[in-house]
Amino acid sequence: MSDPLETSELLAFARTVESRSLSRAASELRVPRATVSRRLARLEERLSTRLLRRTTRSMVLTDAGEALYRHARIVLDAVQHAEASVRRTDQTVRGDLRVSAPPLMSRSFQAMICAFAQRYPEVRLQVHLSAQIVDLARGDHDVAIRASGQMQPGLVARVLSRDPVIAVASPAYLAVHGTPRTSADLRQHRCLMAFGGRDVPETHWTFTAGGKPTKIQVDGTFFSNDLTLLCAAAVNGLGIAVLPMVLVRRLVEEGTLVQVLGGLLEWKSQLAVVYLEREFVPPQVRAFVDAAVKWAETELPGPSDFDWTAPASPRPKRVRSRAATSARRA
Repeated sequence: MSDPLETSELLAFARTVESRSLSRAASELRVPRATVSRRLARLEERLSTRLLRRTTRSMVLTDAGEALYRHARIVLDAVQHAEASVRRTDQTVRGDLRVSAPPLMSRSFQAMICAFAQRYPEVRLQVHLSAQIVDLARGDHDVAIRASGQMQPGLVARVLSRDPVIAVASPAYLAVHGTPRTSADLRQHRCLMAFGGRDVPETHWTFTAGGKPTKIQVDGTFFSNDLTLLCAAAVNGLGIAVLPMVLVRRLVEEGTLVQVLGGLLEWKSQLAVVYLEREFVPPQVRAFVDAAVKWAETELPGPSDFDWTAPASPRPKRVRSRAATSARRA
């Protein structure tokens, strides 16, 4: 019977995969590069299979490496959770924390992240900004910020804010193209569309006629997974966009944008911090969730962290405003 795999070997392998570099993995583990290389070689020898294909410029997982990484991450997380369960009385929050958040979080969110890192210097913090919804069950991330009304099974969600989503356009656009009165009118308009799940461009908007949600197909002329860019496109008269009220409230109040199809094309969006449901939540995850909830209590919804400048033509007036953003889907 072969010797069992060692945790140090699995850790060296996982860090190499995540950092895509032997040197970075060695630096993170605080061991010589040769030690990481030796542990990887020993691991491949024990398993009698190639896990990584390395060249001078790239590092690619083999099929066996992909399978081992998924299981290794589970094992390493279990070891970390076991340690955390024993140290529950320890006042020091420490360990790895991998956070996923949308790319359009506000400056106050950035300040919260920095304050968290200062407060917990023994937490090794990784913040990944992506419009994609990550699968926490895979073990690549510990906690995520999401703007979605639906959550995957097995997750705990702490709601940070709820805000209406409305359709808006600039007065200049409406002056040229007219104001839609019904959902059918949108077929004659330029629609500024976001992306749905798996980064697929949206093809439908949801209406609430008669209090019942109804989807209608619309033709998009401009697509982005960045809501701030869609807002800028609407301000510049490129079409009609469906955006969170928290992002456009000040612009609507100033008249830079006008709500259209009010009461017909609007629904509630929800921003939440989510993490895996389990018996022992790692202290660093719980600390981050608490920090996110505290941040939301004072900052969401709030003044904008984004500056918008209306086009010089056909609307010559230069307008600036600030409104906090909410994330779309995490």
